[in-house]
Amino acid sequence: MAMQLTARTVRVLIGAEPKNHVTRDMPEVKVGFEGFVGDRHSGLTRKADVRTPWFPKGTLVRNTRQVSLVSTEELALMAEALGLPQVLAAWLGANLELAGVPGLTQLPPGTRLFFPEDVALVVEGENEPCRKAGRALEAHHPEQAGLASRFVKAAHHRRGLVGWVERPGVIRPGDKVKVMLPPTVAYSLPTEPGSVGQST
Repeated sequence: MAMQLTARTVRVLIGAEPKNHVTRDMPEVKVGFEGFVGDRHSGLTRKADVRTPWFPKGTLVRNTRQVSLVSTEELALMAEALGLPQVLAAWLGANLELAGVPGLTQLPPGTRLFFPEDVALVVEGENEPCRKAGRALEAHHPEQAGLASRFVKAAHHRRGLVGWVERPGVIRPGDKVKVMLPPTVAYSLPTEPGSVGQST
């Protein structure tokens, strides 16, 4: 049986400007199969990049990075590690800030998040920290030398997740979120053709 957790939506955010990394708080967000309506990462497809090296760069692939999620608890850990009073979800270009799942970034791919007004999101995987988000922090703290580089280390396994929309609807701050982890699967290769392998 799959494990379930409960979280709460603290913020919902949209990044409407294609070249602006920072997102802005919204009172609610309409969610379609393409992603968050009006967000720069929405779309059924996207162009392959360094995250999909098995395809030539620019190849159209399914967009499994429609939504970016962070946690209140991990934002606080990042701020502490960087010596900052706070790190805001908006500075990291996030679409959702959730509270109640301290190790949010460690949720496995295939985890599902269910919201009260029909929305279901599926976790694709960890959102690896990059200097682009670090530079957004630097813009708010120019007195902090080398913040963009230090951010990458401080955000390791704390940067949050990316995912895609399985069911559309509406998300609002304060929504209760059911988090359903996928069943654990132990897979191992056979040691010899026709034999049963041992788990590693």
